[in-house]
Amino acid sequence: MDAQAFFIFLKFVSMSFYCHLPVVPMRREPSDRSEQISQLLYGESISVLDKQAKWSLVKGEDDYEGWIDNKQYSTHDSEHLAWVTEQVQKIETPDGPMLVPHGSLIPGRMNSQPYNPKSLEATGRLYLNTPYLWGGKSIFGIDCSGLMQQIFKMYGKKLPRDAWQQAELGDMVHLVAEARAGDLAFFDNAEGRIVHVGLLLNESEILHASGQVRIDLFDHQGIFNKANGQYSHQLRIIRRLKT
Repeated sequence: MDAQAFFIFLKFVSMSFYCHLPVVPMRREPSDRSEQISQLLYGESISVLDKQAKWSLVKGEDDYEGWIDNKQYSTHDSEHLAWVTEQVQKIETPDGPMLVPHGSLIPGRMNSQPYNPKSLEATGRLYLNTPYLWGGKSIFGIDCSGLMQQIFKMYGKKLPRDAWQQAELGDMVHLVAEARAGDLAFFDNAEGRIVHVGLLLNESEILHASGQVRIDLFDHQGIFNKANGQYSHQLRIIRRLKT
């Protein structure tokens, strides 16, 4: 890369960009066939780390990195943004009307919401019956850690993308009997790796994404699936985020 091209690249990466479509897949590799590892929602800011002919390597607001199509982001055009608090909201764009999902950012003044277990539960219930989607984080399809991200960000809590990263936040709750609504419960696989997370609604119920966003029973063993009468996830730890 010559000096002029390098200067143009530096100017480009210093610009501010955002997702201008309702939901955009972030992929592990620059290919439509590559695995989706996360998503961007309308209005979310990104940093462009590298740009190729068709694809850009970007970093989202949660510091997660992945490749997106160059046609699926634009330069910022608004300084004042507000969360979409409904399941979906219709907005007007220069290209016509668009339905954007809960958690998107649209022009307006940021709406502050009370942070308490009841408000967390109310937000989580908006996602009930949303289908499970690996790497998803919208009302159209979501995974377990994406669900926690979307719930908590509405109250000023920025969680990292993956369940194992989220398990490093907050304070340890040492006994299930001491758990309370609003705590995050984490679950591991046979190798001891944390692979699942859910939001405790009370001492015996948990909201999580498994097949779909659902509410199941919770105890010291883990998650008991009411539909099939079996334990689906083995409890590892419980964490409590600071208010």
